[in-house]
Amino acid sequence: MQVVSVHADVIVVRSAFWQTTCTLVHRAVDGDDGECFVIDSPVLPAELDALPTVLAQAGWELSGLLSTHGDWDHLLGRFAFADAALGCAETTAARLRARPGEAQRELREFDDEHYIERPRPLSLGQVQALPAPGSVEIGDAEVELLPADGHTEDGMAIRVPWADVVLCGDYLSPVEIPWLSDTGSRDAYLATLERLRPWVESAAWIVPGHGTPVESRRALAILREDVAYLEALPDPAAPLPLARRTAAQRKIHAENLTRLAAR
Repeated sequence: MQVVSVHADVIVVRSAFWQTTCTLVHRAVDGDDGECFVIDSPVLPAELDALPTVLAQAGWELSGLLSTHGDWDHLLGRFAFADAALGCAETTAARLRARPGEAQRELREFDDEHYIERPRPLSLGQVQALPAPGSVEIGDAEVELLPADGHTEDGMAIRVPWADVVLCGDYLSPVEIPWLSDTGSRDAYLATLERLRPWVESAAWIVPGHGTPVESRRALAILREDVAYLEALPDPAAPLPLARRTAAQRKIHAENLTRLAAR
């Protein structure tokens, strides 16, 4: 697990598995310690166990959990904070209601495959549906929410205005090509990238759902590469970005082609 600060109020924890990111966002209020959201989650049990320590070392107190979308690897925060409420986009809340137990089943399959033991089953607890576009108060400020579907049928990106940081969920990854899930959409993915573009242009740092945080210039280059890749689909020869031509990414490309061919 790697822990880096991209701003005095933003700490990014990167999992050793899939480089899944978890971001702590803080906002102080005059006279007290302010509020803190933990957004998404690392994957491995020891990483989740370490989150309260990271929070304590920063001197912050948890206000709640947020999730960029409903894939199971972004929903594990309650292993670290068992009593916390979870906020997510209205589309994600609808997904979780429509397919109860899906995240838990997929987590069990992952754990079985990799011989991972957890202290208890995953419980999502209280889920609060948030409008996107919209905003959520934190301390004396707000984080802004933007619809982000395409990778899946649900999701939101989060902008932290005072820190010039954008959390984009499973988009603009330096390690993963655009991945169209069973419920994803190439056209919706492209539309999300265009919605993200002005946020990326004005940001200092972009935190993808997988991979290290990247500065605005690099994120814009990734955005251009991802648009070119998606626009070329369903051509089997669609160009994989040069830095993302690994065997794992060729497998994702093959899955994208299979899903598009079936529609």
